[in-house]
Amino acid sequence: MPKAATPALLTTGELQAVPLYRQDELLNWIEQGRHLTRVKQDRCQLTQDIEARASVMKIPAYQFLWGDMLAWGVCIKPDAQLGVQYMWEAANQGLAPALEQLGRYYWKGILVQKDLVRAETLMREAASLGFQRAQLEWVEMLLQGMGSPLDYEEAYHWLHGTVIGDKATHQKAASLLSRLGNRMPANAIARAKAMH
Repeated sequence: MPKAATPALLTTGELQAVPLYRQDELLNWIEQGRHLTRVKQDRCQLTQDIEARASVMKIPAYQFLWGDMLAWGVCIKPDAQLGVQYMWEAANQGLAPALEQLGRYYWKGILVQKDLVRAETLMREAASLGFQRAQLEWVEMLLQGMGSPLDYEEAYHWLHGTVIGDKATHQKAASLLSRLGNRMPANAIARAKAMH
């Protein structure tokens, strides 16, 4: 074994292997939007493991991570088409961050052609799964005239019932709820607040 890879040098800190990400860690980084930063911080050591978990084991969180890495060329040559395909695979398995990101991409026309119908469907689904970022964005979409007034009560309920620890995000949610509430009758707001 070459000297650089001997166990003694591994313990001195010259080279330290990065353990594979636990599912809960990876999902947390994805929800915080830090998953690509984490891969870069780990000097791309897990690229092959990430690809294997995405393509062979078909684990949704890894499919999403691999798709994002491909789409934006993180640690590998960029391939936006294949990246979006992997994001779709994760979304089709119900991964809320994948649904939200694809919804946002179709809403804004990022990597794909703008498609508001697809954006609405994806964002609404992600919001229904309790994904906070999607709930905020879904209300924003409704306030911009997307969706239907029939969606207001449900969207209000989802966002109203979300626990938000971050003060700035909490204020944003309160503002969005106030604006959405201005478009709703009082009895619909009362029902949305009372739903369990």
